[in-house]
Amino acid sequence: MSDTVNERPRAAALRARLARLPRWWPLPACAALGLLAGAGYGAFQTPRYTATSYVVAVPQSKADPATALGFAQAYGRVATQLAVLGDAQVAAGMSAAELRDSVTVATSPDAPMIAISAADEKPGTAAVTANAVAQSLATNANHAKDSTQVRLLSFSRALEPTELSSLSTGVTTLVGGCAGGLLGGLALLVRPRARTEEAPAAASVPGPASALARSAP
Repeated sequence: MSDTVNERPRAAALRARLARLPRWWPLPACAALGLLAGAGYGAFQTPRYTATSYVVAVPQSKADPATALGFAQAYGRVATQLAVLGDAQVAAGMSAAELRDSVTVATSPDAPMIAISAADEKPGTAAVTANAVAQSLATNANHAKDSTQVRLLSFSRALEPTELSSLSTGVTTLVGGCAGGLLGGLALLVRPRARTEEAPAAASVPGPASALARSAP
């Protein structure tokens, strides 16, 4: 019981301190928290390198460029399937599940080209992985070249990246500060404003009817 009694003055003192703060205090407070969160994320995140290998779909004598473009789109959709990744496991030195998590594939609507990117903590591993998946995709696609009349050829092999693809600590700190400032601004917009209660004007009370009657001519 005594603890509850002691907590009431503390809560009242805390509310009084908050009431004395300027109305815009959530903005710098949220911005500071965002800066700290962004700096912490940037300091403790795992660095990532990304390498990209390109393969191109080439039409054969009985096919036209439009056919090659269509097959490039189709091969891009199946590049991360188990049939392709299974053949790349040995060369990449990782399981099919790990390959699926580290590899992304992109195609172009205008050119019959497929970009295969791999991300890893080590730049050498990222390059090896991208090249292994690109080679596996080309090998699987070329098994059906007689029926599709389209071949997949290596256009550009992935090289070891020299720069990180993950965000630097400075960038994450800046993003965190901006996000915190935005949340603080939104808090100011939705925060109810203090309303001053004005006492209602005193209504005039009419005098006794007898006094009105005496004042009448």
